[in-house]
Amino acid sequence: MRQGILKIDDLNPDGVRIIVNWDSMVTSSSVFILCINTEKCVAQVDKIAKRKGWTIETQVREENKKLGVRVWRVL
Repeated sequence: MRQGILKIDDLNPDGVRIIVNWDSMVTSSSVFILCINTEKCVAQVDKIAKRKGWTIETQVREENKKLGVRVWRVL
């Protein structure tokens, strides 16, 4: 599998590159990241949030019968 070059804010919890537009996330916004390896996804998101100086909340959940992680920017 070829996923290309990962940029510093890209995710790849299942080995597939996921691009999130982090710059458009304002306080109280959220994004659902579709993935199977939710532990790795949460760890990657935590690392990005720490680098940006953000406080976030994460929740592993099923939405529309699909597993993933919902991420809220709290501060």
